[in-house]
Amino acid sequence: MTDIRLGLIGAGAVGVLHAEAAHRAPGVRVAAVCDLLPATAQAVASSWQAACFTDHQALLASGLVDAVVVNTPHALHRDIVLDCAAAGVHILCEKPMATTVEDCLAMTRACAEAGVVLFIGHIQHFLPPMAAARTALDDGAIGPLLMVDDRRSTDYRPGTRPSWFFDPAVSGGGVFMNIGTHCVDRLLWLTGAQVRTVSASAAHRETHPVETDVLARLELTGGLVGHIAVTSAGLPYHDELVLIGERGAIKVSRGTGATLHPYTGPGAGTPVLLAAEAATDVPEAFRRQLLDFAAAVRGERAPSVTADHGLRVIEVVTAVYRSCATGRPTRFGAGLVPGPGPNPGLNPGLNPGLNPDPDPEPEADPDLELVPRSAS
Repeated sequence: MTDIRLGLIGAGAVGVLHAEAAHRAPGVRVAAVCDLLPATAQAVASSWQAACFTDHQALLASGLVDAVVVNTPHALHRDIVLDCAAAGVHILCEKPMATTVEDCLAMTRACAEAGVVLFIGHIQHFLPPMAAARTALDDGAIGPLLMVDDRRSTDYRPGTRPSWFFDPAVSGGGVFMNIGTHCVDRLLWLTGAQVRTVSASAAHRETHPVETDVLARLELTGGLVGHIAVTSAGLPYHDELVLIGERGAIKVSRGTGATLHPYTGPGAGTPVLLAAEAATDVPEAFRRQLLDFAAAVRGERAPSVTADHGLRVIEVVTAVYRSCATGRPTRFGAGLVPGPGPNPGLNPGLNPGLNPDPDPEPEADPDLELVPRSAS
């Protein structure tokens, strides 16, 4: 079978991970690299004997690629994806899918009309410990889920990352748009539930134009509750997800991997290692992701991380920002009552998931802001 000719649009650190993954993914090769900085593009292109560009339109017009990875500042995703769709090129778009719900919808429609794959790069789905946790959940290892606790630390001090991360017009936000999207993604993916209500608060350290800390409580269908905390408080690096069920818990933690903690039965109180963390986890996840994308491009199966899922993640992120801004909970509903902020639209039941909502819509609450679910 002919190799899929892959183009990289954006050749920064994550772009390099994609290029290295292609080298280890049978049937995929890097054919072209594009970056606004010629030296950055050339540094990656030369490693794989690929063509070098500084304009993504020129790359698309060259006819050298069948598919691309879009790895640019967040607000640029929409226009690049639309250009790729118009050129008939398949797309793996890095997370976050975009910075607004409207942009996500435009990207989804353009790719559907063009008949090209739009795969969203939520890498959590492919990390071996996280995949092991998903398998254990699907096998009923801890029974019905009750709550999820997700805590991550990061560093948003000036100089710790490129300047565009601190420009909300380009990044779409701070720690929650960048790091919190991982937390929202794995909450939705692992539980299969939909978010009903969000209550959140944010902190802006020093004079940052974007938030540096966020604490969010999410109420989901089926009575599930999730907590997400992302902080830039100078703590030691921390990334830990705990899934609590009726019969035990699953913990996925950077540095240890995934462990099962039975609450009942003969193994109660004795942790069971589901998947140890390995130094190869991240590069292996990028390889698995690229193989999954390639299978979708060849028409062998549907993308495992769809545009609809990427849209749902951005809807929840938008609701978190709305709650932070208003100081009020935000409820997803079927009504047409837009609230303040750039993203009034929210998503319908694209994936009812594992916990269908048996409850009717609650009566109107003056302390809740109702936002509609959008149709994709």
